[in-house]
Amino acid sequence: MELDLRKLGHLVAVAEEGSFTRAAARLHLSQQALSTSIRALEREVGVRLLDRSGASVVPLPAGRALIEDAHVLHGLARSAVGRARRIGRGEAETLRIGHTPAVTADEVSALLVASADARTTIYQCFPDELIERLRDGRLDVGLSRGMRPEHGLTRTTVSQNRLRIAVANGHPLASRTTVALADLAGESFIVWGPPGRSGYTDLLFDHCRAAGFEPDYEVNSTQGAPPVTAVIGSDRIAFVTAEAGSAANGRVRVIDLDPPVHVPLHALWSPHAASETRDTFLDGYIDREVSE
Repeated sequence: MELDLRKLGHLVAVAEEGSFTRAAARLHLSQQALSTSIRALEREVGVRLLDRSGASVVPLPAGRALIEDAHVLHGLARSAVGRARRIGRGEAETLRIGHTPAVTADEVSALLVASADARTTIYQCFPDELIERLRDGRLDVGLSRGMRPEHGLTRTTVSQNRLRIAVANGHPLASRTTVALADLAGESFIVWGPPGRSGYTDLLFDHCRAAGFEPDYEVNSTQGAPPVTAVIGSDRIAFVTAEAGSAANGRVRVIDLDPPVHVPLHALWSPHAASETRDTFLDGYIDREVSE
């Protein structure tokens, strides 16, 4: 059988809205037309996809699985149309890279050396937005730390970067040139996502636990700012990958961890979408991990 992308879009809308009425208004359809479309899709697939018995319409397990694949399929269709349109118009391909706030602009620039001849556009995205843009074809590569490859995406480790700490200039550790991770027991850390919901925070805290302590933490209230700036006006510590020394116009000190600790920089992308500039960018990187 051939899946109708339009009907899949209807299924996604109903699941997201939790209501045929709201989904129909969003899609500019009558409720009857939307209901007919979903029932036709269920007949084509051969199983029920939605539970309509409660106050809200919720996907059944088969519906959730199909919705996951629908996001991937819609992204591939959008990428295929964009690629054909670009080739037909004789336009050069632009490499579209997204990165989370945990990856600095300097680190992105260093990785672009291999693609120096390619036109590139760089976007900073929060993790959920990064995944959404990769799935729907608006990004070719997503750079992150600690994020697992979501359904339909592939991950590779492109580099290992030295982890350091940042403290405000008046902090007692600011006069140090090195500090052992174990010596930070009892300190409070600033992170950008709570443990259990941020793969990068989990990775950082695993290093702390390996050093013998359970970290105290606070989630940064200013999201999206450069990591080194998080400690300004605070007695807390931030993990960063910036170079050691003075930062933020002298208001922050970045200190080496000794012995050194390294954290991975990951690239995420859709392996089924064709992109010559993306393949050039990723050339030479190994350790690919495919989502189940």
